[in-house]
Amino acid sequence: MKNKNIALVTGGSNGIGKSIVCQLVKDGYFVIVTDIDINAGADLCTELGEESIAFLECNVSQESSVRNLFQTIRSKYKKLNVLINNAGIIRDNLIWNMSEEDFDAVIGVNLKGTWLMCREASNIMKQQEEGRIINISSRAWLGNKGQSNYSASKAGVVALTRVLALELGKYNIYVNAIAPGLIDTPLSRNLKKEVLDKLIDAQPTKTMGKPEDVANLVAFLASEHTHFITGQTIYVDGGKNIGAGI
Repeated sequence: MKNKNIALVTGGSNGIGKSIVCQLVKDGYFVIVTDIDINAGADLCTELGEESIAFLECNVSQESSVRNLFQTIRSKYKKLNVLINNAGIIRDNLIWNMSEEDFDAVIGVNLKGTWLMCREASNIMKQQEEGRIINISSRAWLGNKGQSNYSASKAGVVALTRVLALELGKYNIYVNAIAPGLIDTPLSRNLKKEVLDKLIDAQPTKTMGKPEDVANLVAFLASEHTHFITGQTIYVDGGKNIGAGI
């Protein structure tokens, strides 16, 4: 671990987050995984080995929890090379049926949580004069029925990414966003078959993406090959963002 780059992945115990963690470990990073799912985090440590990852519990929507996380990172690991903000939740409903609590919860995790993590990471990375921040947004930032909270939160992540690219570029810190579309995860597989079939049919590729498709892009943006790419939102959605489909 001494000579390895350190990456931090929020929401890294399951789904896309787990795929990102596995790819970064494969690429030689020591990965700090945060999640509220303690059991899944422990399982991941067993699977990948404590020489490759560490699990730290964190609620990204709570300032005190995020500050405590970064205090541990500063004292134990001394540096942070890459931050991947992947943690997110959904609470879908049409706006007239959506509660204030569901709106606040989604904004709190998806947008405020990303902002809190970026704020703390930027302080470390400024001192290092080096770093990568990769924010996982969603194609839904363009707008989805029933997701006024989720789409707004992910649009905020895109805007935050652009602002931070402007603020941090002179410190050799590069900030980009990834906007996944329909990805084959347990969440998508839990949809009713007729709903999932309809979503797949709306894809120009007529397929779902894989978590590895997102992880591969994360690995590229985290690498040393991206010194002139910042402030961008890159879609991993089979072309759905161009408006094709139903």
